[in-house]
Amino acid sequence: MRGALLVLCLCFSAPAAAAEATFSIKVLAPETALKAAQAALKKCRDSGFQAAVAVADRMGVTQVLLRDRYAGPHTPRMARSKAYTAVSFRTNTTALAEATQAGRPQSGVRHLPGVAAVGGGLMIEAGGGLLGAIGVSGAPGGKEDDACAAAGIAAIRDDLEF
Repeated sequence: MRGALLVLCLCFSAPAAAAEATFSIKVLAPETALKAAQAALKKCRDSGFQAAVAVADRMGVTQVLLRDRYAGPHTPRMARSKAYTAVSFRTNTTALAEATQAGRPQSGVRHLPGVAAVGGGLMIEAGGGLLGAIGVSGAPGGKEDDACAAAGIAAIRDDLEF
């Protein structure tokens, strides 16, 4: 009798354990990532800046990379690094730049490979979760890169669950 009860308990608890072993996530569709990148690039152009824009998924993998015709050769790498950094640290890079200044406890973060602790990387969030990030490089400063990135997010806001 005790053996049958033990088997019965294990049978009913196995589905609960299996459900906890996996989880579902949402990621940006490539078309949505492209729409965000195009809008960010347009904002930069309209502001007189030649820039590169990268959109990364929630794992930090680049989905889209656009480089304007006269953007500097360093801008694609920097845009990817900004998007990666925003996703990896779950914070916008302007805030990370402030938090990692020399002498602060988090200053060592700046020395990790691929990290760009400068403005221009914004998280893309919806429905209470992180979907990815957008990074912009090529404007004359982080504030202007942030504005271009924000325009990219604004262009897809209605497409996302908020």
